[in-house]
Amino acid sequence: MAASNEKVNIYVLEYIVFSILSKLPLKSVKRFTCINKHWTLLFENPYFVNMFYNNMVSKYNSLYDEPCFLLSHKNSNWERELYLISGKRIENKLPLNWPRPFIRDPGGYNYPLPFIACSSVNGTICIYDNIDSHSTVVLWNPATDELHIVAEDHDYCVIDGFYDDRDITYTIHGFGYDNVSDDYKIIRYVDYHGKLDTLWDGPSWEIYSLKGNYWDAINVDMPNCCWSKVGVGVHLDGVCHWLGITDSETYVVSFNLSTEVSVTALIPSELFNLKWVDRDLAVLNGHVIMISRYVKTTSFHISISMLGEPGVNESWIKLFDVGPLSDIKRFIGAGEKGDIFFKKDDDELAYLDLTTGVIQNIGVKLHPYHDFSQVVLYKKNILPIGGIKE
Repeated sequence: MAASNEKVNIYVLEYIVFSILSKLPLKSVKRFTCINKHWTLLFENPYFVNMFYNNMVSKYNSLYDEPCFLLSHKNSNWERELYLISGKRIENKLPLNWPRPFIRDPGGYNYPLPFIACSSVNGTICIYDNIDSHSTVVLWNPATDELHIVAEDHDYCVIDGFYDDRDITYTIHGFGYDNVSDDYKIIRYVDYHGKLDTLWDGPSWEIYSLKGNYWDAINVDMPNCCWSKVGVGVHLDGVCHWLGITDSETYVVSFNLSTEVSVTALIPSELFNLKWVDRDLAVLNGHVIMISRYVKTTSFHISISMLGEPGVNESWIKLFDVGPLSDIKRFIGAGEKGDIFFKKDDDELAYLDLTTGVIQNIGVKLHPYHDFSQVVLYKKNILPIGGIKE
């Protein structure tokens, strides 16, 4: 009887410890794991991982009862559409008009192809042209329809008038808010692919300031996006994150918009070696997560890993795997409470609620041959772009 009571007491004590630790931020939990050997294996315990994840989701639900997203995709007529989707079950769809200069002329083909850089920042989204080397960039508030066209400055890249702007590519890597200078900024990668590349000092990086309305070259050495796809980056608390690659490694690159300093974290080795893997970054309740879609035997699985601290390789934790999933074609986007949007084999847009495991169709048919669909988180804000001017 005494032995039985002792086991019950141990179980109750473990439950209390798990309950307390699962409510802490990831960085704090990682610090506690060094206290004893048992705690070092916390994130290998599925019971604790489930408690930790559920607490993160419940915190989100207490702050944001009804999520809103912007859906950007091409329809069967190759026209790029924009929707505001919302509701607890993502059941509401409101069509929106793209801002100029992304409005297509009737019967015209030579028009900018808009893509959204990342989730909204204080109600403002950054849209760029994916056809014309990302050279057309605007900031837009869908709630007020206020539009700011980002200035262009090519003088820095012209040497004796030899360079042709058509040979220069601009790749938007991030958009966010610098709370130190109270400024909105955009980071981009600049490269030249013309015949005079032997005279080119690049590639280089530039940062745009909304306050100053200018681009400025910055001296920083960091990996650029590892593939040309939309939605590769996320913004969180003044830091832009994206997946970057070198000759042999894949990283999460974290660039601080205030200090203009970057750090990198290697992706976990067990995820690097997956077969037929497709990786994307998202934000889950204040943390950067990596969603990996990969093939295991003959079906697709999804692995969710969280980065505890930018630039720290050892701070990764694996939350869980989901699968097998037989009808996922491509990851499209993610919300902050564990909902993953994806394109199904039948080209329907659907989302997977990780808290319930339920997959639900949105009611939108995506283009069968065009994979540049996006779903980004949107939080309405009626303040002017850049805040209230004095």
